[in-house]
Amino acid sequence: MQAVDVAPGAAAADAKPAIALRRVSKRFQSRKGEVHAVDGVSLTVGSGEFVSILGPSGCGKSTLLNMIAGLMPITAGAIEVLGKPVTGPVRDLGVVFQQHLQLPWRTILNNVMLQIEVRRLDKAAYAPRAIKLLQRVGLGEFADRFPDELSGGMNQRASIVRALIHDPGLLLMDEPFGALDAITRDQMGLDFLELSREEGKTVLFITHSISEAVFLSNRVVVMSPRPGRIEEIIPIELGRERPFEIRDEPEFARYTRRIRRLFEKMGVLTEGRRP
Repeated sequence: MQAVDVAPGAAAADAKPAIALRRVSKRFQSRKGEVHAVDGVSLTVGSGEFVSILGPSGCGKSTLLNMIAGLMPITAGAIEVLGKPVTGPVRDLGVVFQQHLQLPWRTILNNVMLQIEVRRLDKAAYAPRAIKLLQRVGLGEFADRFPDELSGGMNQRASIVRALIHDPGLLLMDEPFGALDAITRDQMGLDFLELSREEGKTVLFITHSISEAVFLSNRVVVMSPRPGRIEEIIPIELGRERPFEIRDEPEFARYTRRIRRLFEKMGVLTEGRRP
């Protein structure tokens, strides 16, 4: 079974973090009144880390990611990405969403190259990298196919290539495997972890899956129900290599059990709950 060599858990002490959040809060108005989505979140993600944010639906995980990307303004606090304050959309990163968002009238290669076109970069210079990355994720022979000719997992692989094509140092991923079947999801997680290591990326990964978070991450950030606060940050010390069979090990089970107990304490998980 393939094993993945995970990046070190933190940046050097004198290096600027890839992401720095200081007491970030978000409130917005809805038809039913003010919603307090995120409350006083402080978090630092070091260069080369793979950090997962785990929490129940509605706890502000996606809101937090959108604020980090500069796609949504904060209400209070401060965010820095790659050493710069976030005051609008951040260009020096890649984003992958739960839906692959491929344009159906463009081939897979042209969907990947859309990122280059939008950024007004030299298409000829990036085309070889696009082909290489598509080959790396098993889509080399599908570059000229259209999205409706590929499975959901294959389209999501292409969306990851699109996020990587301009070689950003930071990837923000919002439930990227959530729409896939369980087997495809597991394989995508394994493949992406290896790819992100090879590419030397910092990854902030949003998920609802406890086992996925533990398997992929250097640290797992557990958030409370709305308003979203950080309940606990758990370092995952499972070694640098992560074979898939590690999920069967007692240490892996201890991490997942610890996180489940946190959710039980918060009332998110309750045995015997009735509708």
